[in-house]
Amino acid sequence: MGAGKIRVGIGGWTFAPWRGGVFYPKGLAQARELEHASRQVTAIEINGTYYGSQKPESFAKWHDETPDDFKFAVKGPRFATNRKVLADSAPSIEKFFLSGVTNLKSKLGPINWQFMATKKYDRSDFESFLKLLPQTHDGVELKHAVEVRHESFRDPDFIALAREYGVGVIIGVHEKYPQIADLTADFAYVRVQTSVAEEPNGYSDAELDLVAKFAGAWAVGRAPESDLIYAADPQAGASNSRDVYVFMIAGAKERNPAAALALMDRLPET
Repeated sequence: MGAGKIRVGIGGWTFAPWRGGVFYPKGLAQARELEHASRQVTAIEINGTYYGSQKPESFAKWHDETPDDFKFAVKGPRFATNRKVLADSAPSIEKFFLSGVTNLKSKLGPINWQFMATKKYDRSDFESFLKLLPQTHDGVELKHAVEVRHESFRDPDFIALAREYGVGVIIGVHEKYPQIADLTADFAYVRVQTSVAEEPNGYSDAELDLVAKFAGAWAVGRAPESDLIYAADPQAGASNSRDVYVFMIAGAKERNPAAALALMDRLPET
């Protein structure tokens, strides 16, 4: 059985502490930062779409500035997810897809629908949201993932629901929010958010080795049963190879590019 592609990335590309030789070469024009970043890592998560609409021309520009095999994960708008009744999300979801996100074309990776930590799992409510997520738009195939951050989602029924709709459950490495490591889609989406300034690479060698081990297992269809927390049977969603997206994000943000590069050095060729 072959392995899926493991992509490693960062959150965004505009961050002043990355300049001046830290990640971006000294003197690099800010207009060329995406061009540079996309040739160092293999994916970037766009966070600005969570807060407001971007222009169609921006998505087209980002597509054109990046390598052919590059991928963007994109956050869905908070106006869709921060609702008491998720069935009311339809207008915000429609507006998001009309904003031009599919101008990323084949470089559009998973869409992260992030929920507030206060949002609790209710099957009927949550299924009404999943029903609103389109499978394609403008001829572009869409992949959806949900980032849920309330303990009530650590429920086998939620895992079964996500699998029914082919939606990924984002695997978080975070000190505050619960981890749900069950595989529910034909890809894995991981957000590692605990980098520290004291480590040059944001993490210890042992921590980076462990993330690389997990990513390699997910890519070939295995689910590690130790060091991760599941809501259901770990092996129920395994067995098939899948693409893996790992984002080194949040924490000591100034260290995240180094963390991503150090992780890439530890991965098998895929």
